Amino acid sequence: MYKVVIGLEVHVELETNTKNFSSAPNKFTEAHNINVSTVDLGLPGILPIANKEAVRKALLTSMALHCKTPDEIIFDRKNYYYADLPKGYQITQNTKPVGIGGYLDVIVNKKIKRVTLHDIHLEEDTASLEHYPKYSLIDYNRSGVPLLEIVTDPCIESADEAVAYLEDLRDVFLYLGVSEARSNYGQMRCDVNISLMKETDTQLGTKVEMKNINAFNSVRQAIEYEIKRQSEILNRGEKVVQETRRIAEDGRTYSMREKVDAIDYKYFVEPNIPSTPVTDDFLYELKKELPELKGDRYLKYIEKYKMSEYDAGVIAKNRKISDYFETLLDLGSDVELSVNYVTTSILSTLKKLEIELEDLFITPEMLSGVIKQVKDKKLSLDAGKKLLYEAIDKKIDPNELIRKEGLSQINDKDELLKLITSIMDENKEVVRQYVEDGNMAAINFFIGQTMKKSNRQANPNMSKEIISEELERRKNESK
Repeated sequence: MYKVVIGLEVHVELETNTKNFSSAPNKFTEAHNINVSTVDLGLPGILPIANKEAVRKALLTSMALHCKTPDEIIFDRKNYYYADLPKGYQITQNTKPVGIGGYLDVIVNKKIKRVTLHDIHLEEDTASLEHYPKYSLIDYNRSGVPLLEIVTDPCIESADEAVAYLEDLRDVFLYLGVSEARSNYGQMRCDVNISLMKETDTQLGTKVEMKNINAFNSVRQAIEYEIKRQSEILNRGEKVVQETRRIAEDGRTYSMREKVDAIDYKYFVEPNIPSTPVTDDFLYELKKELPELKGDRYLKYIEKYKMSEYDAGVIAKNRKISDYFETLLDLGSDVELSVNYVTTSILSTLKKLEIELEDLFITPEMLSGVIKQVKDKKLSLDAGKKLLYEAIDKKIDPNELIRKEGLSQINDKDELLKLITSIMDENKEVVRQYVEDGNMAAINFFIGQTMKKSNRQANPNMSKEIISEELERRKNESK
């Protein structure tokens, strides 16, 4: 058996109006080479200007991940030549990254795994290439897009841990509103570094790198295949080659190029972008923007509100849903009923109508009123849900529907007994079937009639109890 050592480098494109160092629009489009400026093309005489919003979002992410923030923002040049890099260098951070250290706690197989970070740095994305049998085409739309790179320490030990980290990291981006992190748009990509070592070894094994994987399932496949491939090599007494590999559609990795030594990028401070101080006042204001993140909410829901792990995970997954739920609690709504309505009625409606939460007609204040009616037993759980769907369809406050249509649940035992007695008197044959033949279907018949006659306002459990008692009473009287 070998110990698996994995490090991840995650690249996420930040959501800003313009690119990192130019005024070109920063937005996804399938049309080629339209969001481009002279800066993105690296034309002679260009002067980059740092994007303040990109820096703000980078620092916000750094703080959310418990990193040490710098006292000034400095950019560096990373010098290398490749076809997708028009200037012949990349503007990035090396001297003082936006974040040093830090961590993200994730839950893997019901245990907390702390993934520690090496650093976070802000840079510009490269252009994208489309390869054909005899030529390649370059699309400069992506060139210069603000790109945040989050580099972990080699502390991840399995594919499960890697995927859990990536999923939770993506949720951090979404909670902070710094990126949509859509992998199908290339907004979140991952480099995987993996090596194997014996349990008794003190040095890491030979590292194999897999570049630009943009699907979590592909990350899992790549890691699992590499563990198998490298284990077989080591079992044969051979050495793993240090190289860069790619993951193919068949789930296997294939060699692209060997790497003997680390590349010397000859970093130096970017001379055209002056350093900018990061003041304590700025960081203080930024810190006030930090929301309670998914992991903290998940644990709070379980520990404070005694929710199931499943329900806590469903609600904490999405910040908007979680905020909606917590607003319900702030309004005094019952926790258990709030969980039920949010995880069923609200989420199913969003899915069915294919809308976002902000487009939903039902506000937390409206839902809180319905939940109070159910809590006070003036509405049944199911009746409350049907009322919600009707309110959504008619775009009417459900509490207004309750007032207009008199939909509050009937819980008065005497009132229900009077109604049920009259129904039985109108259906003496069904009563006879129960009294003489012992036909238990009579109970369901009378429950249905009671709900119908009461416009579904009768308390179903109380009605069933009264029906059973009244039928038994009539049975005993007939003896």
